[in-house]
Amino acid sequence: MRTIQIEGPGVLRAAELPEPEPGPGQLLVRVHACGVCRTDLHLLDGEVEIPRPPIVPGHQIVGTVIGRGESAGAGAALETAEPLEIGARVGIPWLGWTCGRCRYCRSGRENLCENARFTGRDIDGGYAESTIADERYCFALPEGYSDLQLAPLLCAGLIGYRALGMTGDSERLGLYGFGSSAHIIAQVARFQGRRVFAFTRPGDQASQDSARKLGAEWAGESLTPPPEELDAAIVFASAGELVPGALRALARGGTVVCAGIHMSDIPSFPYDILWGERTVRSVANLTRQDARELLALAPRVPVRTDVHPYPLPDAGRALEDLRAGRFQGSAVIDLDR
Repeated sequence: MRTIQIEGPGVLRAAELPEPEPGPGQLLVRVHACGVCRTDLHLLDGEVEIPRPPIVPGHQIVGTVIGRGESAGAGAALETAEPLEIGARVGIPWLGWTCGRCRYCRSGRENLCENARFTGRDIDGGYAESTIADERYCFALPEGYSDLQLAPLLCAGLIGYRALGMTGDSERLGLYGFGSSAHIIAQVARFQGRRVFAFTRPGDQASQDSARKLGAEWAGESLTPPPEELDAAIVFASAGELVPGALRALARGGTVVCAGIHMSDIPSFPYDILWGERTVRSVANLTRQDARELLALAPRVPVRTDVHPYPLPDAGRALEDLRAGRFQGSAVIDLDR
């Protein structure tokens, strides 16, 4: 089968590999679409470590179940929301396996599992014609969406949704970096009755226009003060220098949520912009409950994703276009092209 692998920092290559064989409790999935995520860039650039390269990246996978391994037992079946039969359309996200035994797993915080394995980093991912995945970490997908439209929900949507949950009942919400995650979460936030303020790269009029079309009442450059104080802000961009700016935009008691798996260093800032019970916190990965909730909510909003398809051989171009900000919305690898 055709794949794209990361062989080491800066090295992305096409490779022909045998179709994988599912083990106990695993599904064999024919990949139709796989979203392109900034985490894929961090892996390629060596900013997020790949424990055992080479690896097939990609963790926003939409595909069809075409095979399964032996049953892993009743315990595994109980963790699956519903049986995923041959022919079912499924989604596979970043969180690919957890141990179920560490203190985080036992306290409902599987996203912090000390032994977690991640799709596209520890487990071969979706830049391939087929992949295998633990059935407990695969999800049935809502109708009414194409494969390409669904792919961005599986990381951009899920991480954004978890970050949004950390802002509590904040009414005035700032989104810093209006890319794949923000264009989804802006829609969810508006559905929840929040007011959205969008912050973009300097001069990025296209992203500002996109934000307004999706319901943002104000859009401007990342270090420009908003017209009024924010109750919360989510920093989707991996630029640490945005955190002090977001803090300065907050009302007392507000929260800045850093939503990336990697961020450049946050510069020092004066205590007075943190004072007033403001907080800064991060998001780590996702839980299966996050996935179930968002996939049920998306059709109700309804969330619409702006997707830009690339054939598998052009995965490198998709990543560089993402790096340069050459499109609005989400890049998706189309395995059916």
